[in-house]
Amino acid sequence: MGAAFKRFCVRFCCCCCCEDDDEEEKTPLLSHDTLEYFDREAKRRRDQETNLWSEPGDPSHSERDDDRTLYNLLQTRAQTQRGSHGYRRLSIDIEAMRDMRREVRDKWKMILENLGFMAEAESLLTVSATASYDRMRNAATARTLLHTLHTETSIFNSKEPPPERYLFILDRLIYLDAAEDFVAKARRFYPPKDDDDEEENPLAINLPLLLSRMNQNISGGEDEDDDEDNATGPED
Repeated sequence: MGAAFKRFCVRFCCCCCCEDDDEEEKTPLLSHDTLEYFDREAKRRRDQETNLWSEPGDPSHSERDDDRTLYNLLQTRAQTQRGSHGYRRLSIDIEAMRDMRREVRDKWKMILENLGFMAEAESLLTVSATASYDRMRNAATARTLLHTLHTETSIFNSKEPPPERYLFILDRLIYLDAAEDFVAKARRFYPPKDDDDEEENPLAINLPLLLSRMNQNISGGEDEDDDEDNATGPED
């Protein structure tokens, strides 16, 4: 009887009889706090994928020189007028650092795919901001292998300490019994380079130079823009 009466109200009367049902249907399944949490997590994943932080578990990005430099460049650009000469120069420096990190990641991906991890390579290379050393199964062995890759191959583009993010990846490969094969492939595909080759590497990052440029943008970037505009005149 109750269901029939509701159908009668919906068809011939105002919708007040079913108002409670409508309110229930409009109630969101997820709370505002839950949606904010998912949004923050999505931003963290995008941040990791874009910047490939060397120390993924460091939220301040200050523990390593390279992370600190990239983070400071990003913060300085955020405070610089978009489209200005200083903004464009900062963007070039930021993309240079990101390209260098992406190249290292691409090397790892190529070796993983060569080992047969065609479908799993992306997942194996993904390291989230919640990565913890406490959860590693073979931390000591992974660090030894990371040192071997750094000193006996050219899979990394610099003599600076290797990014810690790859420590977590090696730990996964040890668990899959593929770490030794990975190191062997790295030795084959990326043998060590001599000093002359490293000096000619166009992707080498000069951190002191980037810091100097960043300081120049903070102190006098806008003055340079004004001088440039006065010298060139208005654009058509």
